Amino acid sequence: MSTKEDAQKSAESTTAIKKKSGGFTDEERAAMKERAQELKAEARPKKGKADGESDVLAKIAEMPEPDRAMGERLHAIIKASAPVLSPKTWYGMPAYAKDGKVVCFFQSAQKFKSRYSTLGFSDEANLDEGAMWPTAFALKELTAAEEAKIVALVKKAVS
Repeated sequence: MSTKEDAQKSAESTTAIKKKSGGFTDEERAAMKERAQELKAEARPKKGKADGESDVLAKIAEMPEPDRAMGERLHAIIKASAPVLSPKTWYGMPAYAKDGKVVCFFQSAQKFKSRYSTLGFSDEANLDEGAMWPTAFALKELTAAEEAKIVALVKKAVS
């Protein structure tokens, strides 16, 4: 291959790299970076339940209103309903784990510029009901009725 061809191929590959891929959004890439940092932090010794709680409370404090108030209330509900769950962050979101495995998490509406916040459950949650069941719930606000449903879901998830 000639030097001219090498230079042309190099310029083409550089141009291809500079083009924005149609893949992940900026928010998704940020969440993946946060997850990588979380995994590194979990690998360090002395990472305990208190550290996880302070990480979760810090993430909630970063949220804009009304997501912050909803996150604070969900944190209190989940801690009271399922003390066996340990707070931790997961992809930069407040999450709650049993034996190190995430059972449920809170995704603020602002995280991915959505019109509602989400309370989600992983496959570790014991919510199985027949051949199909919900694993995520849209939240616009928390009233007493929603809080009662969340308490029941969280208790069932850890049963």
